[in-house]
Amino acid sequence: MLDAWMMDWMARTIDCAQQDARAQNSVARQPKDQLKLLFAGYNGAYNMGADVRVEEMIRQVGHLVGRGRLDASVFRYDDPRANAYFGDAHKLQPQVLFPLYLKRLVPQFDGVVACEGSTFKSKFTDLLSAMMVGAMGLASAQRKLSIAYGAEAGDMTPALTELVKNYCGDSYIVTRNSESSERLEKLGIDSQVGTDTAWTFEPLPREYGEWELRKQGWRGEPLLVVCPINPFWWPVQASFGKSLARLCGMYRKSHYARIFFFQSGPEVERKFARYLTATANSIRTFCKKRGYFPVVAASERLDRHAMERLSQLLGGTPKFMSGNYDICQFVSILRCADLMVSSRYHAVVTSMPGGVVSAGLSMDERLNNLMHDRGHEHLLLHVEQADLQERLSVVLESMHRNQDQIRDEISEAVVRHLGLMSQMGRSLLHHIGDRYPHFADQNPSRSWEGYLPPFSRTLHALAETHEEAVSPVAA
Repeated sequence: MLDAWMMDWMARTIDCAQQDARAQNSVARQPKDQLKLLFAGYNGAYNMGADVRVEEMIRQVGHLVGRGRLDASVFRYDDPRANAYFGDAHKLQPQVLFPLYLKRLVPQFDGVVACEGSTFKSKFTDLLSAMMVGAMGLASAQRKLSIAYGAEAGDMTPALTELVKNYCGDSYIVTRNSESSERLEKLGIDSQVGTDTAWTFEPLPREYGEWELRKQGWRGEPLLVVCPINPFWWPVQASFGKSLARLCGMYRKSHYARIFFFQSGPEVERKFARYLTATANSIRTFCKKRGYFPVVAASERLDRHAMERLSQLLGGTPKFMSGNYDICQFVSILRCADLMVSSRYHAVVTSMPGGVVSAGLSMDERLNNLMHDRGHEHLLLHVEQADLQERLSVVLESMHRNQDQIRDEISEAVVRHLGLMSQMGRSLLHHIGDRYPHFADQNPSRSWEGYLPPFSRTLHALAETHEEAVSPVAA
């Protein structure tokens, strides 16, 4: 009920902005020296993936519009280390009453870039998606840039679906896979197919990750990294009733933040325990048979409980928590793996340029779509499948036997996504130039690499090896 009320408030706020714009016949101002953009996402919340993709997004947009010509602001929640991320972007603290907050904030910018990967889906929470869509809707109402960049679309509640249909029709949307574009098309929303923006991210050198691993007992054996989550306590929902009950000691384990709560109850715990037990049994048997050293990594603060329970089931195997490292350090640790089994999308994406052979243990569309894109459906598992333990054992043996082939296919996929990210950059710059001619492409003859932020020698080497994988449009 509270979620629906907040989304209704957001809709009424956008309607008022549209009416004001029509009454005043207003036209967005033309920026000259700097393009002032609000990057609205779930950043600085101890979520490695969210921070990595927005770090690269801001680098790419800054590179496209020109040195010193981007004045970026980005949402930042709790993690103080995020003050060192995102270049010199201003850090803003979002407010719970986001319709009122956005009403005051959006008019200060030349446009909004919704940079949350799960912008168009209800799996995690309607309210975060509603905040992204609300910011885009207010920007559209004020004739400003309204962009969703590298977004995923999935199942949405009726209330969120109506918000998207009513207020994203004039937005410039780039999805990160064709499946997402097809979902939006069914709602009458146009979009372009692109990719995620984390592909160009470069962590600290491998030596750092190896040093951290050796401190926890690794001695150079083949390394298996497992990234678990709790797939069953979503979506987070707002509840004043649970907030009051929490004062009496209730719902404390399911409390997320402020007035927001995870799903809870015996059925949630039963499913979670089964997922962890099946995963642990397969990992334990495989590592004993093949001589792998297992570690458990939580790439999001909320995964701590899953990490600790899985580590305990594996006999106290080493744990790595993203909250204890910055994003460059944490991804360096992930890239030391030979094999990875992950329920986290960005743990897979950020490890792929390092040649890590990975399987997806999926709860929703994100890993499904990524594994389909790689041609690795045989390395995709689902958190609720009845034969999870048996199937994971088969997948682990397949990865072990076919490492070289899978690694080469992963490298080719990375280069293909670099080409898509380049194509996204070129199209985005054209869109910006159409709205604000002062920021039109000053170098339209640049190579495909010129539409990407500067990237590492590792990625350059992959691009040379798999040059044929670059999109013909990007090349």
